[in-house]
Amino acid sequence: MKSVLLYGAALGLLLMSMQFFRYRLLVYDHSTEAFVGIIALLFTLVGAWAGRKWLMPKKATEVPQHKEVVLAGEEAAQKLGITPRELEVLQLIAQGLSNQEIAERLFVSLNTVKTHATNVFAKLDVQRRTQAIQRAKALGILT
Repeated sequence: MKSVLLYGAALGLLLMSMQFFRYRLLVYDHSTEAFVGIIALLFTLVGAWAGRKWLMPKKATEVPQHKEVVLAGEEAAQKLGITPRELEVLQLIAQGLSNQEIAERLFVSLNTVKTHATNVFAKLDVQRRTQAIQRAKALGILT
């Protein structure tokens, strides 16, 4: 029994000495490489964090209050049969843009804008741009 304990203690001391020399080899002989590796890892983590923080778009935490009004306007437009594109043209008319400016902004031809405007005028039962804007505001299509 004594020999087993003595043998176990000797193996334990041998294992501890091997671990000590391995530690010494790592810390003393390769300390520069270890420190450079730790610093490189630290800079990598900081760079990834900073890149994510600065480049990721910020999430909106609050819904704009005018969203309900826009939805109500779209519903009113749908009831009259005004298409989303015609609604876009009507909104740009309300901003005071000419047919040519609307065509350039929407990337369509001038004739397409005129067709959409004519359809909007017919659906709103008006003759002019100013009347269309007034009627659309009265119906809640435009705010």
